[in-house]
Amino acid sequence: MKFIKRYLTPFLILILAIFLPKMVLPYVDNLEETSYLIKKISSILFIIALTWSLIVTIKVFKKRYLTNYDISSTDNLRARKLYTQFNILERVVIFIIIILAIAFSLMLFDSVKKFGVSVFASAGIAGIIIGFAAQKAIATILAGMQIAISQPIRLDDVLVVEGEWGWVEEITLTFVVVRIWDKRRLVLPTTYFIEKPFQNWTRTTAEILGTVYLYTDYNVDFDSIRAELTRLLEASNLWNQKVNNLQVTDSKEKTVELRALMSAADSPKVWDLRVYVREGLIKFIQKNYPESLPKTRVFFTNNNEQ
Repeated sequence: MKFIKRYLTPFLILILAIFLPKMVLPYVDNLEETSYLIKKISSILFIIALTWSLIVTIKVFKKRYLTNYDISSTDNLRARKLYTQFNILERVVIFIIIILAIAFSLMLFDSVKKFGVSVFASAGIAGIIIGFAAQKAIATILAGMQIAISQPIRLDDVLVVEGEWGWVEEITLTFVVVRIWDKRRLVLPTTYFIEKPFQNWTRTTAEILGTVYLYTDYNVDFDSIRAELTRLLEASNLWNQKVNNLQVTDSKEKTVELRALMSAADSPKVWDLRVYVREGLIKFIQKNYPESLPKTRVFFTNNNEQ
């Protein structure tokens, strides 16, 4: 019922376009000039009604089709793909429809037709000039269309771009809005994601691995820390029960490096899980193995010379 209401305005415009000549012409004196003007206005109203109806149809179709896909679900890869494609292609199609509507409206007038013929005659030179002047704008629009087709990024993807970590909030033909974790917005041109490298943490799946690094003394008990990691993960509902691993990844001059690896359903959960595990492991070492905290060793020798 709601989508029918959206057709009400273009329908009323269409009715006005059909009955305007019949309502006005019988009551005017200068019939020839007024008839010409009324007919042109009626034709323009008809084009507006048709354009409006097409745009509403596109929006209604997109909304009804995408209701089958929940972008807020955990496994939302296909939903994000379709939302990205439909949002960009919708803008492209609506832009083309509006341009055609304006062109058809202008072509109703003979003076515009003559002007159009003269412009068409010099279109080659004008096209070259416009092409050089607007090459960046054209490249940006083409990049937006390329993103819709190849999809290096999708709506709600988790990115690390320009040193910032956030989610793709909006994709248009000309720019992309990334919602940073602290509620800031990073706005980038679409060409950025075609020309420059960036990290996409959810390119193939929303699942993601998290790491926690600890630095301890050489006498630490690795098995006890490994058991504590398992206990912490099993006690948390953030863990998706897929990856649980503790490894000694490096041995330095004064410390050893431990890497705890864990998995979660999406990036916000894995961030909270990492913070929780890091705090838990540090408390465990402080309480049970305080002697295994990193140390700086200094040796004193007593050389008594006679």
